[in-house]
Amino acid sequence: MPKQNIRGQILAETESIINGKRNADYGDPLEDFTTTAEFWQTYLTRIMARRGALELLPHDVAAMMMLLKLARLTWTPDEKDHWKDAVGYGALGWECECREGTNDE
Repeated sequence: MPKQNIRGQILAETESIINGKRNADYGDPLEDFTTTAEFWQTYLTRIMARRGALELLPHDVAAMMMLLKLARLTWTPDEKDHWKDAVGYGALGWECECREGTNDE
């Protein structure tokens, strides 16, 4: 299959996702992303206060993805995958924290 057809297929699938179920589940992207941005802003502000600079570490990515899932839960608390994803990101974040060598456990 030519690359352009694969690209077109991906674009078509993506279009149906973002304009279909995801849009129905989470509402307008501006509103959904605003909620996520507010959560992330709080988190990042606390990082700045604690570290004195904005330096993101691998465990921060996991934490911010958990915040994304929490923002999504404000739309669809009955979506089991959000709960599982949040727990999964929590476990991965703790592993990163341990491997970063910044904790005592």
